[in-house]
Amino acid sequence: MLPGNPRNARQMEMMMRRLGMKTEEVPDVEEVIVRTKEKDHVFRAPEVTILTVQGVRTYQVVGNPEVRPRTASVAPSAAPSAPAPPPGPPEEDIRLVMEQANVSREEAIEALFQARGAPAEAILQILTRSR
Repeated sequence: MLPGNPRNARQMEMMMRRLGMKTEEVPDVEEVIVRTKEKDHVFRAPEVTILTVQGVRTYQVVGNPEVRPRTASVAPSAAPSAPAPPPGPPEEDIRLVMEQANVSREEAIEALFQARGAPAEAILQILTRSR
């Protein structure tokens, strides 16, 4: 509640709307898990509200968590596996660069790597290189 006079729910909603704030309840939430390196915080049947302020969405979770230590989800195998290749840029970024800069998939991926994953920067690099 904001300091000052007590306000009813309708007045509070109008004030929030004027400030560019919007709230929405997320219905039928069954479970929310907050996972840290050492623990899982499991909320069963929590109340979840999304607060949007100037385009930034903040999730509020209300409930009693069950805190439990993290366990390894995969049993260690007998033979060590090869390290996974580094993940490439997201497919949607590749397609965006290909379409906007009119280049091949390989050129788009290379430009995204050079631009450290920033599609706009990759497109600008390709377009300025073409001149």
